[in-house]
Amino acid sequence: MPQTNNNTPKDVFLHLFNIFTFYLSVIAFITLWVQYVNKLFPDNLTYYFDNISNMFTWSSAVLVITVPAFIITTWLLEKDIKKVPEKKDFILRKWLLYFTLFIAGVTFVIDLITFVMYFFRGELTTRFFLKVLVVLLVAAAVFVYYLWELKRKEKIGNTLKFLSTILAVVVIGSITVGFFVVGTPKEQRNRKFDTERIQDFTNIQTHIIDYWSQKEKLPENLEQLNNDISGFTAPKDPVSGLNYEYNVKGDLTFELCANFDTTLSQDETKNIDTYYYDMTTTQNWAHEKGHVCFERTIDPELYKNSDNTMLNPKVIR
Repeated sequence: MPQTNNNTPKDVFLHLFNIFTFYLSVIAFITLWVQYVNKLFPDNLTYYFDNISNMFTWSSAVLVITVPAFIITTWLLEKDIKKVPEKKDFILRKWLLYFTLFIAGVTFVIDLITFVMYFFRGELTTRFFLKVLVVLLVAAAVFVYYLWELKRKEKIGNTLKFLSTILAVVVIGSITVGFFVVGTPKEQRNRKFDTERIQDFTNIQTHIIDYWSQKEKLPENLEQLNNDISGFTAPKDPVSGLNYEYNVKGDLTFELCANFDTTLSQDETKNIDTYYYDMTTTQNWAHEKGHVCFERTIDPELYKNSDNTMLNPKVIR
């Protein structure tokens, strides 16, 4: 039986903090690998690189902080148990271990049920299978570890060191994979700037079309789009702060140019969130790295009878 005088508020703090960092680490680890699957096997209906990038950043940050915290608190708890073996029977410790086993077991079963259900439906895609596999492996690893933790008689110091090393290697390796799958922090930052440029181009293009529909001519420069009443001001490049390059190529043709830091395919750009109504995925904004121009030609048949193109923008050639 546990002796209450062997358990202190410090023990309560360490056990709760240890299990909190563990749960957070598991959630972040699963999220990290699910985002890798999303990136490598994109779904065109739900693919948003910014979301993947943000979740990768969040998961990596959580793992960098919580995994060392989990290892340190585990070491402190084992150090106390070695000094006072009765602490191994601390009721809070037993509750947390069994509760974690319960959560891991339930997750394992639900994951298998989901897998079988989608298999019977004929909806088992590679993308879905890999996500199920990630959750399955993590839940199984957690269940085995805590089952061993409950049954072990004594933990040898080298065993804890070995498990801590394995955990650290797996986490570091998982985060490193992200630099190849999602990109380095610098690449992600550059990609966000390019996304902002595409958003700006869609914004500017919409106002150019509106300008032409009202005045039946293209603006000579982007400054002519500025409107004190509507509050619109032609956006500038987010890095240089300079105006975007705008050239009139004909009565109905114009081009917008910018220096891009990354290469984006059409699949990656078509779901970029642009701010103006239904004109979000109709244009091809795919581009290579470097100086790129997008030439657009207005079809007058689509706009000659339009009283308000801002409310119903159409595709231009």
